[in-house]
Amino acid sequence: MTISALFSIHDVMPETLHEVEGLLEQFVRRHRPLPALLVVPDRDWTRDQVRRLHEWEQSGAELIAHGWRHQTTPRRIYHRLHSLLISRNVAEHLALDTSGVRALMRRSRAWFGEQGLALPETYIPPAWALGMSPRELTRLPYRRVETLRGVQLVNNGAVDFRSLPLLGFEADSPLRALFLRQFNRRQLRRAIRDQVPLRISIHPHDANFRLKNDLFDTLEGDFQDLRYQQLAC
Repeated sequence: MTISALFSIHDVMPETLHEVEGLLEQFVRRHRPLPALLVVPDRDWTRDQVRRLHEWEQSGAELIAHGWRHQTTPRRIYHRLHSLLISRNVAEHLALDTSGVRALMRRSRAWFGEQGLALPETYIPPAWALGMSPRELTRLPYRRVETLRGVQLVNNGAVDFRSLPLLGFEADSPLRALFLRQFNRRQLRRAIRDQVPLRISIHPHDANFRLKNDLFDTLEGDFQDLRYQQLAC
């Protein structure tokens, strides 16, 4: 039985556009719709690079707000541990208090409008680290916010959490490759068993890492492509 899949490419920024372009070519080659693109606003975007975002959006890619700078310096103990074990130095929400996170998320969304792009309704924090209570999401202009375990759906002042399995391929070391391959197998089995959408998250350099063959096999998979905009309460 075919399951739905939410394909996404993370960390879309000026310094990764070449790799993102290569990944998008893999989708086109396999006649798949373009995936969601997680765009990092506060980088050194040129006019031509923003024009590429416009072209991808017009070709069907769903643009998603992905933090602000995508870089931080861990200071608190929890943030340092999170950085060491999971996020390295990208979980910028964890360096802020709740009001700072809200301001960052609003600023991230506003950037798209300033560039003439559609204002995103979906937000995915770097490393999926939200750094605040889900109830705070009702004060923000997003309808969907993804975290590590699933997607928070915001509607009429209420937040409904939908747990969704996740695949990842960012294996730049033997240990990460071993962990992710086992993790992905469990997540895929869960999606098939529970008949829920599978999140397939790709990072710009994954086609050069140790799970590149797993990634390409997944792109060949018999999935029903789903957009984040189609997720609803």
